[in-house]
Amino acid sequence: MDAVLLSRIQFALAAGFHFLFPPITLGLALIIVILETKYLRGGDELVKRMSAFLVKILALVFTVGVATGIVLEFSFGTNWSNYSRFVGDIFGAPLAAEGILSFFLESVFLGVLVFGRTRVSKRAYWLSAVLVCFASHLSGLWIIIANSWMQTPAGFRIENGRAVMTNFLEVVINHSSLVRYLHVVIASWITGSLFVAGIAAWNIVTARHEEVFRPLLKLSLAVFAAAVIIQLGSGHSHSVQVAKTQPEKMAAFEALWETTAGAPLSLFGIPVEKERKTYLEVSVPKLLSLLVHFNPNEKIAGLSEFPDNEKPPVLLTYASYHVMISLGFLFPAIAGVGFLLFVRKRLFDTPWYLWALVFAVPLPHVANLFGWMAAEVGRQPWVVYRVLRTADAASVVVPAGQVLFTLIMFGLIYALLFVVFLVILAKIIRTGPDGAAHEAH
Repeated sequence: MDAVLLSRIQFALAAGFHFLFPPITLGLALIIVILETKYLRGGDELVKRMSAFLVKILALVFTVGVATGIVLEFSFGTNWSNYSRFVGDIFGAPLAAEGILSFFLESVFLGVLVFGRTRVSKRAYWLSAVLVCFASHLSGLWIIIANSWMQTPAGFRIENGRAVMTNFLEVVINHSSLVRYLHVVIASWITGSLFVAGIAAWNIVTARHEEVFRPLLKLSLAVFAAAVIIQLGSGHSHSVQVAKTQPEKMAAFEALWETTAGAPLSLFGIPVEKERKTYLEVSVPKLLSLLVHFNPNEKIAGLSEFPDNEKPPVLLTYASYHVMISLGFLFPAIAGVGFLLFVRKRLFDTPWYLWALVFAVPLPHVANLFGWMAAEVGRQPWVVYRVLRTADAASVVVPAGQVLFTLIMFGLIYALLFVVFLVILAKIIRTGPDGAAHEAH
């Protein structure tokens, strides 16, 4: 057993499970702000009931997200102590800022949303919703800054075997942080809005509280449609950034074995690394060069340009990237069908579409997780790109057996926690907006 590989799997499990919850938080917070703004302006009690219902779900999601996020903080010091020593001067700053500037702000004002409906003014309650939304997005910013620095490090020097910060602004606004943050935030809006749309669709198709969930479905689908359209541009910008700052990752995304002028965009294939060949490949000639450089004849670096010990694993990187891209083009289709049904006044009377929304709820999570997988596996063998190798970042005193034991225990605990989350979520949904509104009073 390889302790480094097991530690990577363990961190992937912990991070992947945790990341089920922050995107829902961002999307829910945005929709709650929209609802509270409408309630502040018009005083519609129906809008108030919608918001109270979503606040209760937000509290549950936030609680589980916090509990699962703590594990990641500890794993830096246990399984990745060499990494922590190397990047502590840099990585610690955004993590500390996330805790001090974002987490406490979000926690305090979420408490106001849950318990303060009748204890504060309408305007103060609206402001609390805005601050929860702002703090959740700010929290994501600090995390993305930390991860982006690992992808495109800047603003540092190596001193006594450690990375020492020389320019805080360059660390924060490195070569990928802003475009990656935008990409992740919009993905979170897609995740949260489809989550709400799925809940609303289920209640409509089962004829429960339709007076609340019909307008909530329209609102959530509007947010979803806007987000998926913006994401097409954001995703393209992020891919261009990757091609320019991490060319071997882009080559692995596309299974581009040789440097090619007028490189094709691969739509499907089965890359075999040992043979340096992609079987059953379907591609569009010159489209990759056009999308990256806006020139169909421009060269794109292939995997042959890089040493063997600096190439990412191709099959997993290629597959995860293409799963994310495929789902990214499915979401506009879902939004487009919903728009057509809305225009034809059949949105609430088309059961197959409502059930499709219910079963589509997990799909943004799948896209998120495969997107992160493509980003992180595609960075290998580096934990800090071209600065620190993953093999050199792991803790040397933690044996593989202990990592395997904790990996199994994490898997069991997370499975139990997820079941508990689903049971409580189902109870909130069955209780409906009246129960949420009653408890808010």
